[in-house]
Amino acid sequence: MPYVHIVLALALVEFFVFGLAVARARETYNVPAPATTGHEVFERYFRVQMNTLEQLVIFVPSLLLFARYVSPWLAALLGLAFIIGRALYFRGYVRAAKERHLGFMVSVIPNLTLLVGGLLGAVWALVRYTPG
Repeated sequence: MPYVHIVLALALVEFFVFGLAVARARETYNVPAPATTGHEVFERYFRVQMNTLEQLVIFVPSLLLFARYVSPWLAALLGLAFIIGRALYFRGYVRAAKERHLGFMVSVIPNLTLLVGGLLGAVWALVRYTPG
């Protein structure tokens, strides 16, 4: 399952890069900490980071559950789709808020698939479980 862990690490690296972009935007648009508003472009950078954090809370355990109960290879592929979607979301949202939709869909569909698949896989494993 190392490929699943690599994908998980890549998602976290991406989130870290988004944080660096927010820090750069904070400086560029003169939005001193701890403010989270002040310039429209800065706010879009910040929203990308926060929305990605919200998605990661679902993504991380769902990825691991799906890999355990369904398929590690498919989990890794869905995880890569999530990462690509987040990158598209970042690029689109920073340009203009209305351009975020494609990236959102490309990341939320795999995330939802991982969540539902992981849950169903765990339930199926419980149903098949026969104590020894």
